[in-house]
Amino acid sequence: MGTPDFSVPCLRALAESGHEIVGVFCQPDKPIGRKQELHAPPVKQEALRHGFRVLQPVSLRNGQGVALLRELQPDLVIVTAYGKILPPDFLAFPKYGCINIHASLLPKYRGASPIHWAVMAGDTETGVTVMQMDEGMDTGDILLVKKLPIPLDATTEEMFERLSALGAKAMLEAIDALEHGTLTATPQNHAEATTVGLLTKEMGKIDWSASAFEIHNRIRGLNSWPGAYCALGGKRLKLHRSCLSDKVSGAAPGTALVQNGKLLVVCGDGHCVELLEVQPEGKKRMDAASFLNGRGVENGEVFA
Repeated sequence: MGTPDFSVPCLRALAESGHEIVGVFCQPDKPIGRKQELHAPPVKQEALRHGFRVLQPVSLRNGQGVALLRELQPDLVIVTAYGKILPPDFLAFPKYGCINIHASLLPKYRGASPIHWAVMAGDTETGVTVMQMDEGMDTGDILLVKKLPIPLDATTEEMFERLSALGAKAMLEAIDALEHGTLTATPQNHAEATTVGLLTKEMGKIDWSASAFEIHNRIRGLNSWPGAYCALGGKRLKLHRSCLSDKVSGAAPGTALVQNGKLLVVCGDGHCVELLEVQPEGKKRMDAASFLNGRGVENGEVFA
């Protein structure tokens, strides 16, 4: 059970493992673009390439989900970024229940956007947790954990790719341990839990009074959606990539410093963030050098 790109490596690994896949659940096709043409989610596309049966129920409640499981008779249900809450009768139906591949080190970052929040927080480590699902939001017993470092300049988009691949490996290891009876369930410490919600476009507005570390983490944490942005000369400027600079300045937060072809911005703690890739309003994404050659930025101009 999965829907977006993140779920595809798990399905692909499962398909290549020799286990019998009796069905693939994903969200219904959605209209995309100006013409609102229906597009199949990535998991459906992958499932059809393998010839698997695809199920896209609008609801799993009121016995609708269990009716499908009764037909499929799965021993185990594997869930990763499916996008729907599984009701209690659904969770209880399979012989081995339902296990979830969650992209955080539970109980930290329960909820819908754990990768974004780990990067925005400036964490140096993340990972995937294989969890026995219960009725709560990512509250079930931990079955297996795989850790992964977060490089200082890694974006959420980059961590998505690394964690989805790691999730596939963790899933296969968990299934193997389950088959051999060596999988141990460990209850979560709920007192240490952090729950994170969905992201909003408004979260992308940069507050230059924050520290350089916080601003850099927000820029890379919101890449590629919803994206960080600010204003320059009354126009919106999207900020795609940045890095921390050694430059320290007493100028006001948001002040631009152009040095040796580099575009720096002073932050609230006096340290600077170097903007590496930006996107002016109505134009394509470009590196900072191209932006400086095109629009031009004067020393002392203020980012808002």
